[in-house]
Amino acid sequence: MKRTHHTYYVYILCNKPKGVLYIGVTAGIHGRLERHKLGEGSKFTKKYNVTHLVYYEEFQYIIDAIAREKKLKKWKRAWKIALIEEENPEWKDLITV
Repeated sequence: MKRTHHTYYVYILCNKPKGVLYIGVTAGIHGRLERHKLGEGSKFTKKYNVTHLVYYEEFQYIIDAIAREKKLKKWKRAWKIALIEEENPEWKDLITV
């Protein structure tokens, strides 16, 4: 049966509060985060041990998620930190796998 509603995620990972940031997009956030935590998510996240989910947004359409990811990647670092701290001031890992 074909799904009528999809969920896509734009997410921000860090290695420590206000440390290295990584922005990504995925259709399966749990599986993607598990791969990041195992060091299989990307070369960048493995190199800098970027595994803590500190922010995410949900989208119904992949085109919207990709557009948001591209927009966030162009933001100044201070804006990204402010975005994270608005929702997650303690920089808690939002999902543990």
